Amino acid sequence: MTPARARPTISLKLRLSLGAALLGAATILTASILYFGLTEVAHRLDTALASEKRMARYATASTQAATFLVVASEAVQAGLPSEIRADRIAPVVGQLEATFALLHADVEEAVLAARALGIDEQSRYGTQSLGVARMEATLNQTVVGLSAESQDTARLRGYIDSFAASFDPLLGQAINTERLFRAEILSGIDALRAQLVATALAIAVAAGLSVAAFYFGLIRPQFYRLDAVRSAADQIGQGDFSGVLPVTRLDEIGQLSQQTNRMAAALSDRQTEIDAEWARLNETIATRTAELERANARLEEIDGNRRRFFADISHELRTPLTVILMEAQIGKQASPAATETTAAFATIEARAERLNRKIDDLLRLARSETGQLALDPQPVDLAPLVSALGRELQGELDSAGMTLEIAPIPATRVSADPNWLRQVLVGLVRNAIRHARSGERLHLAPVTEGNRTGLTLTDNGPGIPAPLQDHVFERFSQGSGPTSAEGFGIGLALCRWVIEAQGGEIRLQSPLPRPEALGDAPGLRVTVLLPSHTAEVPQSTA
Repeated sequence: MTPARARPTISLKLRLSLGAALLGAATILTASILYFGLTEVAHRLDTALASEKRMARYATASTQAATFLVVASEAVQAGLPSEIRADRIAPVVGQLEATFALLHADVEEAVLAARALGIDEQSRYGTQSLGVARMEATLNQTVVGLSAESQDTARLRGYIDSFAASFDPLLGQAINTERLFRAEILSGIDALRAQLVATALAIAVAAGLSVAAFYFGLIRPQFYRLDAVRSAADQIGQGDFSGVLPVTRLDEIGQLSQQTNRMAAALSDRQTEIDAEWARLNETIATRTAELERANARLEEIDGNRRRFFADISHELRTPLTVILMEAQIGKQASPAATETTAAFATIEARAERLNRKIDDLLRLARSETGQLALDPQPVDLAPLVSALGRELQGELDSAGMTLEIAPIPATRVSADPNWLRQVLVGLVRNAIRHARSGERLHLAPVTEGNRTGLTLTDNGPGIPAPLQDHVFERFSQGSGPTSAEGFGIGLALCRWVIEAQGGEIRLQSPLPRPEALGDAPGLRVTVLLPSHTAEVPQSTA
């Protein structure tokens, strides 16, 4: 299928940018109209509120003027001297003067606010100040008349009547003017609201038409083209490279269509190459699989030979050991009177039993590597176990120049596999002999925490830095000291597994607090805890 000839066209990015710019300009224009409209409404509302505030002050002035008339009339009617009359009306006069001052400030503020509306609007507000000044002058004239040295009641009443006749019309005129101002402002707000509503409707219609034109004239056609590209991509993703996209415009989508067509052609060529490579790879895999099967068979044969070797060597070693043990026991029983002979046979028996335990340890370690490790938890007395441990390791301790201090062990029983527990403790002591030989001292003591019982082994060695304490239990992890190369690094890892598999815990503490240390060195304390024999212990098999 031959693609249609593409014709030059304006960049899709440019068209989208122009459309977005027009929509943005319309949005800015709309926002500007709404902003200025709302600003004008807010200004008019502020003006209306200011007018309401002035009307409230005029009402206050009216109330105060009425009070002034009552107080002045009472003072004149009572025939009070001028000084007392002045004192009597002074508070009310002060209130009126304060109200007039506030009215002058309100009118001045209104004149300043009307500056943007022109000189005529300012003059209208300025006339209110004249009315306030006239009311203030009328009050001052009346106060002067009432303060004169006169007891002529008729004359004084004349001042009061003159104030009432002059003040009320001025106050009424000011209030009517303010009502007119307020009515005009509210009318202007209604007119402005109507204009804003009409403008908003016009903008909404124009925006709807613009969006429709933008969508149907530009966006929707591109959706159709993008759908075609997506369908072609799905077809290519399913391994069908035969489809060809039509390229009618050289805009971004047209260029994408061209690239998709070229990609489909390249993938078709590559698929042919991959099919050939896949055939060759299958042949190679078949060859390597046959080789791996032969290697696995060889490994299984080697593993079987190794297991048979351990079984055979165990049998070959245990048979003579059994004979040695029997002969030693017969020798002890045959010559009970000969002390030296009995001691010799006892030594032979002890050494044979120790070698027998070594063979058991060797077989247990070998099974742990083959995944055949089994634990048999049962009640174990700690006191005899610790006593036997001291006897077994005494030679190694003497050779290292170290002493093992064993605290009194109470009659305590734990649930554990006795053989593995002995081997864990032996491994911990040997580890201390290897790494803390310079400290010369070891201390073994009982410990109880809740329903778990165990032992703590404390040395006077260099200890283990805190960042490394979590790593010493990792398989094949070794220390950094001069004895780090000794052993295979699986001792502590295996100890931890054995203890935790029986519901226990093993942890380290280093450096030790000075009161608990054995000497000046940082020291290390290993704590081994196991469930007491009354607690339930999980059966574990690795």
